[in-house]
Amino acid sequence: MKVQITSEGTMVDASDLGPILGLEPREVTEKMRSGEITSQSEEGIGDDSGKIRLTFWYLDRRVRFVCDKNGNVLKTSRSKTGR
Repeated sequence: MKVQITSEGTMVDASDLGPILGLEPREVTEKMRSGEITSQSEEGIGDDSGKIRLTFWYLDRRVRFVCDKNGNVLKTSRSKTGR
């Protein structure tokens, strides 16, 4: 899996994100537009410089990707948030 990083931001393919959230890829786009899926992008500093952390929330699920500056996913985590 690879994340696309551009000057306008980051993008995760719905076919990669959907299954992790328990959704069909087509549902990801719909739910992001409606605000049911929210996200946050953070750039690393210090020891994490050059890394990007992307977090997605849907219902009670949180999915987090840590990527290098080229968009290669180094780590993926999924957890229940209690939301």
